[in-house]
Amino acid sequence: MPDNLKSAVTKASRYEPDINRALEDFANHYGTTVVPARVAAPKDKALVENQVKLIYNRVYAKLRDMEFFDLPTLNEAIGEKVKAHNQTRMQLKPYCREERFLAEEKKMLAPLPEQPYELKSYTELTVNKNNYIMIYEDKHYYSVPYRFIGQKVKVIYTRNMVYIYHKGKQVAAHIRSYVPGGYTTVREHLCSFHQHYLDRSPQYYIDRAGEKSPVLRQMVTLIFQQDRYPEQLYKTCDGLFSLFRKTELQHFEKACQMGIDYQNYSYRFILNLLQNRVTEDQQASPIEKKLPKHENLRGKQYYQTQIPFKSNTNESD
Repeated sequence: MPDNLKSAVTKASRYEPDINRALEDFANHYGTTVVPARVAAPKDKALVENQVKLIYNRVYAKLRDMEFFDLPTLNEAIGEKVKAHNQTRMQLKPYCREERFLAEEKKMLAPLPEQPYELKSYTELTVNKNNYIMIYEDKHYYSVPYRFIGQKVKVIYTRNMVYIYHKGKQVAAHIRSYVPGGYTTVREHLCSFHQHYLDRSPQYYIDRAGEKSPVLRQMVTLIFQQDRYPEQLYKTCDGLFSLFRKTELQHFEKACQMGIDYQNYSYRFILNLLQNRVTEDQQASPIEKKLPKHENLRGKQYYQTQIPFKSNTNESD
């Protein structure tokens, strides 16, 4: 039962005061409740005020003339005076405070939570199209299940954890990170299209190409053997896979084989071959026919024979 100080009561009211969110979380964590006193009504806290007076008289007043040179000695002296206070018989009561506690109150106590209370911060954010929300305080991104893309979620974060809620139900929890511009991701939160980007690597594309065609696998392997960063070549592989889906296997493999032969591994080169139907022209090339035998036909042996040059002029000339 606190007073109506701003750090405890956001808005004072005789009937429904607004409790500070941090104090309310603290009370919920330890299984208690907050009931502020009425404004300018000290009688609401008469028992507490009287107990403060008694402790002041029975503890502080008896120790005020003593000197202590370390904290443990002071705490030990305070403990002795508090114990004596609790074992003193109360006026108009046949028991002391310690007896009352042991008989009726101790058995009703619950164990403290295993985790200590952590101060919480609250915010409401919209899930971005890439499955993430960003805590602006840290400028760090956290994944949210893809079915909540475009929807409002409530984010509660402490010093160590980040909790994400949608309509009162927790949908994600992450360990808090303080890396600016970083991403904390749970793979299951992402849709299949976004998971594809997490899996990307040269070996991923090579294995995927091998499932489609041996020629395509060879083509992709040669693509990543170029002296370029793999990230620059992922789009080329995606383009080849797109052509594979749209083109007959026979023509596509011939185009890839021509790219391998000419050492040109670009997507645009393969696309031009298919658009210009170069693979179809090669397929329809005429069959070579042998020339008929004839006495006037001369083979390569004829031209290898050296014929001496004869001049029509006389040597005397």
